[in-house]
Amino acid sequence: MSLLILEPLELEVMQWLSERHPVHYAPELALEPQALKGLLHQAQGLVLPPSVALDASLIRMAPKLRVVGRMSAGAENIDLEACRAARVEVVRSLTATAAAEAEFVIGALLALLRRVPVQSTDGMWVGRELGCATIGLIGMTPASRMLAQILPVFGTRVLGYDPSLHQNDPLWAQWGIEPLPLKDLMEQSDGVSVQLAYFQRYRGLIGERVLGFARPSQVLVSLGHSALFDEQALAEALHSGRVLAAWFDSVEPGLMEPGRPLYGAPGLQVTPRVASTTRESRTRAAWGIARRIDELLMIPPEPAAEFRSTTPAALPDPVAEQRWR
Repeated sequence: MSLLILEPLELEVMQWLSERHPVHYAPELALEPQALKGLLHQAQGLVLPPSVALDASLIRMAPKLRVVGRMSAGAENIDLEACRAARVEVVRSLTATAAAEAEFVIGALLALLRRVPVQSTDGMWVGRELGCATIGLIGMTPASRMLAQILPVFGTRVLGYDPSLHQNDPLWAQWGIEPLPLKDLMEQSDGVSVQLAYFQRYRGLIGERVLGFARPSQVLVSLGHSALFDEQALAEALHSGRVLAAWFDSVEPGLMEPGRPLYGAPGLQVTPRVASTTRESRTRAAWGIARRIDELLMIPPEPAAEFRSTTPAALPDPVAEQRWR
């Protein structure tokens, strides 16, 4: 077996890979970790769904492994350091889902602004228009850059913040996004869309200090990992009405259970990772990772390092070498 596939792929993609490599398709192994471990020692390539974590212990069980494919762009449960150490390349779809995610954010913003009313100056409770809103983008992903192209068509002002990108970077102008510090972005935005890639250092980044600056009646849409938010601070912002509504497409297990701060929070909506899951995006993602996996598996593996004894008898004699100089 050269390629072990646990994630359902398009039929044409599966056929193409099967013509080029020995393929074992077993999506049921995603729910059977022990059976999966029994097959890993033969695999040179893996295609894993987001539900299967790839950690150092799993990598150690796959001595022949050279490449891992992931249809989704997220890497929250992939130990990238362990993969680098084992010289395993992680192939993800970074751009294939951008259009789908951008469309989802637009739809979510339209829905929240329109269906969650605010009180106008004449006392009526009314919705708002996206074209008259200021939208802040947190995290400059491919989806964010596509949003920066679409939102101005509505007439929307687009602000941006990314902790890894300096405000003076020329990329902001290239993307047509007005860069601001996070505090200023929150103060000026009617709606905020969070796409920031999750790293441990960003855990709780959007907490009390940030949400305390939220523009009154602000709405939030987040495609990023829910751990980017401090759940207690978000719950307080929703209960107080400072954040009028929030829509999360990715939450940690148990986040909404009784006893947790966000349980029963008003104006909170959760969907199960549907933003990036469209027929078209999955086709683009499947072909993207399939071609890269094929390219890597076609490269002959590097030969194992030649064994050299380190016993005293096998070491060079520096005195003898000196005599020949």
